[in-house]
Amino acid sequence: MRVPFVKMHGLGNDFVVLDGRAESLPPIGAATARALADRRTGIGCDQLILLEAADTADFRMRIFNADGGEVEACGNASRAVALLHGAAARVETAGGTITVAPSGSGARVDMGVPVFGWSDIPLAYAMDTAAMPVAWEGLASPMALRIGNPHVVFFVDDLDQVPLERLGPEIENDPLFPERINVMVGQVTGPAEIVLRVWERGAGLTRACGTGACATAVAAMRKGLVEGREATVFLPGGPLHIEWGEDGRIGMTGPAEESFRGSFDWGKFA
Repeated sequence: MRVPFVKMHGLGNDFVVLDGRAESLPPIGAATARALADRRTGIGCDQLILLEAADTADFRMRIFNADGGEVEACGNASRAVALLHGAAARVETAGGTITVAPSGSGARVDMGVPVFGWSDIPLAYAMDTAAMPVAWEGLASPMALRIGNPHVVFFVDDLDQVPLERLGPEIENDPLFPERINVMVGQVTGPAEIVLRVWERGAGLTRACGTGACATAVAAMRKGLVEGREATVFLPGGPLHIEWGEDGRIGMTGPAEESFRGSFDWGKFA
């Protein structure tokens, strides 16, 4: 059985998209996701995206990280899927229903409302999530929040001095975070500008993370580090524009691209 795929990326955060909306695909588990994501023996990607039919939305999007773990949300993939779908849509995810709409060479995504409760993120025990009394070497007093996925956000004066490739996996797997955590380290560089590096749960260092950019912008707004309720977040792959509306909902706008299309033998990856 040969299965078609579309390779896409949002600011260098890359995806293999399988479309099972019209015709169902065989069950996909962690082993298949890992095999397809492998950059040496598979197609190669940060996340595997599976589109399925849905009863209460236009379609459903499932997201598997490169380590095979299924996660709740992916902002960059949402933009890519909007571009692939070619029209505004309501998309069901494990993190809730979002709305997407193509916009120019990318898309705008309504990411929903951020969650700040310690048990909803979740953390292992109660604490102030706005200024957590914890530290990992020079990274201290972060904010934790959930935007589809759990995030912990640190702000520093010099991003280049943070060894995120070493501290990222330590923080991601700390017992404080029962579901592991996405690690964001940001530096405010202007009244509405933030430079961000990302250690993504199950994927490692990535060039961009849409939900992480949203989490970082919201954290900076809550802390009064930027002016107003809009900010541009600059990631290694490029910028994303984030708005946090008075109604509490987050809007994210940015580019996405199709890289190429192909097909693979399902039996070799099952």
